[in-house]
Amino acid sequence: MLLFSHHRRAPLRGGGRRRRGGGICIAELASRLSGLLLLLALVGAAAVLCLSSSSSRARSRRHHDEEIQAGGSRAAPRVTIFAAPRPPPEGSPARQELAVRSWLALPGNVSVVLLGAHASSLALAGRLGRRVTVDTAIDSAFTGTPFFHSMVARAQAASDSDICVLVDAEIIFLPEIVSALAHFSKVDREWFLVAMSRNVTDFHYQLADNGSHWVQDDGKEVSFKKLQEIPADKWESESSDRGLIVAWNSPSSPLHAGVLPSFLYGRGAHNWWLIHEVLSSEMRFVFDASRLVLGLYPESFSSMHNMSSGDNDRLPVGSWEYSVNRHLATIYGSYCYRLPRGHSTVLHNVVMQSKDYIFSNADEPTLSDFVISKEDKVHREGGSLWRNGDICLSRQLHLHSCDLPYSLSMLLELAADKNRSVVLGVAGVSYRDMLMSWVCRLRRLRVTNFIICALDHETYEFSVLQGLPVFRDPSSPKNVSFDDCHFGTKCFQQVTKVKSRVVLDILKLGYNVLLSDVDVYWFENPMPFLYSLGPATLGAQSDEYNATGPINLPRRLNSGFYFARSDNATITAMQMIVKHASNSGLSEQPSFYDVLCGKNGTNRISDNICLEPNTNLTVVFLDRDLFPNGAYKGLWEKNDVESTCKELGCFIIHNNWINGRKKKLQRQMSSGLWDYDPTSRLCLQDWSDRGSFRLMGQFHLFEDTDRQ
Repeated sequence: MLLFSHHRRAPLRGGGRRRRGGGICIAELASRLSGLLLLLALVGAAAVLCLSSSSSRARSRRHHDEEIQAGGSRAAPRVTIFAAPRPPPEGSPARQELAVRSWLALPGNVSVVLLGAHASSLALAGRLGRRVTVDTAIDSAFTGTPFFHSMVARAQAASDSDICVLVDAEIIFLPEIVSALAHFSKVDREWFLVAMSRNVTDFHYQLADNGSHWVQDDGKEVSFKKLQEIPADKWESESSDRGLIVAWNSPSSPLHAGVLPSFLYGRGAHNWWLIHEVLSSEMRFVFDASRLVLGLYPESFSSMHNMSSGDNDRLPVGSWEYSVNRHLATIYGSYCYRLPRGHSTVLHNVVMQSKDYIFSNADEPTLSDFVISKEDKVHREGGSLWRNGDICLSRQLHLHSCDLPYSLSMLLELAADKNRSVVLGVAGVSYRDMLMSWVCRLRRLRVTNFIICALDHETYEFSVLQGLPVFRDPSSPKNVSFDDCHFGTKCFQQVTKVKSRVVLDILKLGYNVLLSDVDVYWFENPMPFLYSLGPATLGAQSDEYNATGPINLPRRLNSGFYFARSDNATITAMQMIVKHASNSGLSEQPSFYDVLCGKNGTNRISDNICLEPNTNLTVVFLDRDLFPNGAYKGLWEKNDVESTCKELGCFIIHNNWINGRKKKLQRQMSSGLWDYDPTSRLCLQDWSDRGSFRLMGQFHLFEDTDRQ
């Protein structure tokens, strides 16, 4: 048998092509063991790699540590298990708690990180002690579904771990997994493990209070061997992403060559896509440990607690979230494309024989042995058993199949806060990176009551794939591209007028609106303050740049940030603004001032207030220390914009009064008021390297002279 080398790396292969990470010393072994390989070939046996087991599977951490000390081997690897629990009704809290308790009962140095901000995760961590933590800084769609690429990025940031495990929150682990990972940790190269858990539909066991052993309903202890021998059913292909276990060493090193798309976790395709890319990238040694019993998925467990886990509680497979994942799988990577002729990948099956782990080359993953696929024939013909034929046959998937099944009124109902208030962002394709930085900032502030109006098809598509609550305004010009709709053109003027029309539509539906341009950076959530202004009051940012004097002078109302209530006075005034703008050859902003404050400011009643006489709507120009524009006090030119603004008590700062989007982007990013990495399509988190992306070259930068 061939043994893993723990001391030397594999030579370069494929004409000297360099591969990341270390390697298995196959070339060295080949010269010494050529006779053995020839003999194996003659007898028709496959070449195998074996890594001897230093101990049997431990049932407790104490037993495991004693074995390590007795054997004189190095300390057990630090293992961190990451999972994103699903809230009810899709997930079962009882099943999740049982699973996490099984992880904590594993021998060795094991910790658990639950991903997501749902209250059930926080409660679970509180019950299970210090070894379970919750990281809420995970990107999620507006439906609450976490993003798979954000979860992987969080795991890769686990600098205090030797091995990361990413698993469904309801899979029970048996000590076999720690034994296997301990052996894999001795391999002197970067590796990636994938295994299918056993889908057990007849599970009637519980962990004893101290977590050291399993018991039946009658309290009788059950051996791990008996748990491993429970009859298992195969997974249905569309739900098999729930049963998959993945693990890797060297957490921060890349898993594959390329970028992980913004898959929605648990909505199909993402696990199979990742396995395919890791294998085809040949940057890591890949194990398929599905023939080991590493985990159990006790599907019937929740029914014991009067909690159904049937299909009726799961998101329909045909929903838009599944369509998004299928769409991403077809356009990213090589998942749906044949590899070039002569390109070979090596996958190693792992089995247990006489307490030894045996590794053998495999043409296809044994994962298919545990999955029932409706496209089995397509799989065989396609040459890849982990490739979903239905996904790959739909390579020409059009965007309409990924449309959100929500009207504006439905989005409002989903997004609005308890005061029936929403934040409205409006953006076109040239501002999509700034849109995402704005969204990421709102997410960090825990502002969830926002919706997005897309001015063009490209922005709508981008927003759907980013999990944003987006709608397309039917009145927006159909030819909205930056080349044809730049500052000063008739198209540009029409686009700006879309915002006031959309705000009016939302007001008529009974919702208050905070309109915020996406170049407005939020330090704090201003909604409670703005709501406190009271009814029949519109609060708007002042565009006055002089530090002293009135702030409601003519044409100084900024229509890129204002709060409007859904009351008769405001609705009537907004109707007047929309009508005035429709007959104007200018943008909508002058119409706001001329209607509300009167031409030349005839409706001004103080230095910061106007009173519209027909509706008695009060217009408050917001304090510029709290809501500064881009020219006020030269704040953007300060060395530390954030600290200076916080000293003033700023809620927001507007990135206007600057010529050109390119300069606008540069100013905001160089100031540190930027929260999005466009290379990975991830919000920048505390566990991310904020300097890891290039400031220029990755954005949609366009020259123009718009002041807003």
